[in-house]
Amino acid sequence: MKKTALSVALGVTTLLGATSQAQAFWFGSSDYTKTRYPIVLAHGMLGFDSLLGVDYWYGIPSALRKDGASVYVTEVSQLDTSEARGEQLLAQVEEIAAISGKGKVNLIGHSHGGPTIRYVAAVRPDLVASATSVGAPHKGSDAADFIRNVPEGSAGEAMLAGIFNGMGALINFLSGSSSSTPQNSLGTLESLNSQGAARFNAKFPQGIPTTACGEGAYRVNGVRYYSWSGTSPVTNVLDPSDLLLGATALTFSGDNDGLVGRCSSRMGMVIRDNFRMNHLDEVNQTFGLTSWFETSPVSIYRQHANRLKLAGL
Repeated sequence: MKKTALSVALGVTTLLGATSQAQAFWFGSSDYTKTRYPIVLAHGMLGFDSLLGVDYWYGIPSALRKDGASVYVTEVSQLDTSEARGEQLLAQVEEIAAISGKGKVNLIGHSHGGPTIRYVAAVRPDLVASATSVGAPHKGSDAADFIRNVPEGSAGEAMLAGIFNGMGALINFLSGSSSSTPQNSLGTLESLNSQGAARFNAKFPQGIPTTACGEGAYRVNGVRYYSWSGTSPVTNVLDPSDLLLGATALTFSGDNDGLVGRCSSRMGMVIRDNFRMNHLDEVNQTFGLTSWFETSPVSIYRQHANRLKLAGL
């Protein structure tokens, strides 16, 4: 993210703040989501900020801003290692912390965004008030392990890498990114399989449970750690993406959201690890077509912003 884009974001935030004050005068308002530090959203694998007018975090930033939160949506490589994505995010966090004047941020990362924000929190804890992961594969994904069965260096691996790198480049282009970021699907695969995740955790253990399905440290180096996830791959018959997630769920032996196992998603204070949500429901996709029998994902983010606010974050 370039400084000009961040300046625009700050201007929008200021304008929204002024609008909110006017609304408070005439209609009354709430500071329910008004955290001390800005909320920074980090997307997962093959993610984006906005694609052809559709937000990755569907309806979430506006809902948080409505009641006082300052929210920044970031974009990094759609496909790359956790460390490479983390370095890209760190550059943006440094700018946000400086431009906002707050000095720190509250990071929220979905899917591969979870390890990405963990990297930033580990190497620059002075910039991070809290790190929250949503449906993140902290101990790897069975789906990634399944794909890793394709022999290394084989024609099959090269073909799959080419397809996914092409998808990542197309998403990067269609999202209107200010710069072309590298696409490294094999790096993503090595980060998200169980062996690669274990290596990453050995270097950056902050907030990671030491038992198979426990909780990690709630606070490390001044950073608060939280997590939540879902365990229902199929949630809405009207959502076509449920077909894909229902298929990928077959690669798992236990509870999962279609791409991440229940225990693998746990980090720090576990808010809940069994929402009736699949991997895309966790960011209110597709177009808000989530379960009719579960709390709206947007409400979960609002509740968490209030949790951070009450914790002084």
